[in-house]
Amino acid sequence: MAKKSGFAVTIFGVMLLLVQNVCGVEYQVGGSKGIWGVPSDPNAQSLNQWAESRRFQIGDSIVFNYQSGQDSVLLVNQDDYNNCHTESPIKHFSDGHTIIKFEKSGPHYFISGIKDNCLKNEKLVVVVLADRTKQYSSPPPAPVEEPQSPPPEAPAQMNPTPSPIAEGPPSNAASSSTSIISFFLGLTGMVATSMILL
Repeated sequence: MAKKSGFAVTIFGVMLLLVQNVCGVEYQVGGSKGIWGVPSDPNAQSLNQWAESRRFQIGDSIVFNYQSGQDSVLLVNQDDYNNCHTESPIKHFSDGHTIIKFEKSGPHYFISGIKDNCLKNEKLVVVVLADRTKQYSSPPPAPVEEPQSPPPEAPAQMNPTPSPIAEGPPSNAASSSTSIISFFLGLTGMVATSMILL
């Protein structure tokens, strides 16, 4: 009995990990008690050190908590980040509880909307890892065959054989999300069966 319930718990844990990978993780800037603001202690861990210790994925979200009306969050390019230019951000947020979902890989640059705060190190770079799970369904293009000149006339007793037909690699129509969903549904059935057996 204990083995069966252990198996069910293990399967349930795997299912939770799959859901987490599909839905993404939500991170609060600076950790569970982190606040978006000017660092009060110059010796404390910077927001960038905090971000470097995490592995952000496409689909994850980041939460900025701050006093609405007293500060803001700007999504900017690298040059504006380096120079604390607040004049033309890509996006501007000032609601006090800003949630940004990452939809592409690469670096994302955030600064305070108050230039003086940015100059005092209220800024953050989040690097989102590339999606390595994508499977591309388009096969590579088939090589182009050069036309060949006709062979010299053969004696009448020879029978010409047809030329082989070049075939491209088979297409892989299944996407990674379909595979994950199929796997998830299969695990759900296993857990249901395990629960019935308990």
